[in-house]
Amino acid sequence: MILTLAMLLDAWLGEPDWLWRRFPHPAVTMGRAVDALDARLNRGAGRRAKGVAAILLLVAGAVLAGRTIAAIPDAGLCEIVFAAILLAQRSLVDHVRAVARALRLSPEAGREAVARIVGRDTRDMDAAQIARAAIESAAENLSDGVVAPVFWFAVAGLPGMMAYKVVNTADSMIGYRTPRHATFGWAAARLDDVMNWIPARLTALALLAGHGALHHLSGVPADARRHRSPSAGWPEAALAPILDLALAGPRSYDGRMQDFPWVNEGGRRTANSTDIDAACAALWRVWALVLIVVTVFGALRHLA
Repeated sequence: MILTLAMLLDAWLGEPDWLWRRFPHPAVTMGRAVDALDARLNRGAGRRAKGVAAILLLVAGAVLAGRTIAAIPDAGLCEIVFAAILLAQRSLVDHVRAVARALRLSPEAGREAVARIVGRDTRDMDAAQIARAAIESAAENLSDGVVAPVFWFAVAGLPGMMAYKVVNTADSMIGYRTPRHATFGWAAARLDDVMNWIPARLTALALLAGHGALHHLSGVPADARRHRSPSAGWPEAALAPILDLALAGPRSYDGRMQDFPWVNEGGRRTANSTDIDAACAALWRVWALVLIVVTVFGALRHLA
């Protein structure tokens, strides 16, 4: 019941600006902790071991915080609120849909909007590249921001959800193979891969099942392996045939074009704002399917 209500609350309110202008968002607090450990430990010898120690400290802190909240007398409401805060369905749809609206105005507006949700270079993107980038972000963050937090709450309650979120936050900050973080961020990146292994595949399955497209299931694993990310490849490989699009492919990072392979290579490459709208509809369809599953299992557990 807690998870069901948290999903509904997140879908209703999303990320209200009035609240986070007054209080630090938990993800921001997690990010500050990652920054502090990066500044203190990411130096000198033994950086991989220090990175392992950093991620263990972050996970321990997140689990402790989750257990503390769950231990509050009559903590149900607190758990609902905190779980809703750590979900990202409404905010994800809002950000992706904003790209579609901007792209309808002009490519320049589209580039400005998509730059808020992707890490690749956006300056020279054409309309199709903007649309594909938004759709790819939608697929990846459906797993990272919705299905995975729900999964880890179902497995280990609020402490499990908070542990996942701090690992995912750390991966997004120090998990890249840059000269500074290739060694120190190794543990964060690997643990994020482990914690996303099941949720990424569940997201792909939910996308296909929710669209009556399970006949594409046999091709998803091969396409997912073509993706540069072991986790993001699964939801992208499932969403691509649903929309009849080729996703991933070449893109530029830090001014350097990188020749990544295509996912669903035979699909269209001329994505547009209508395809972004279809991706947003897919996000809500998966959300509804996950909500039904969570509610049914919650009811069965309550009756047992």
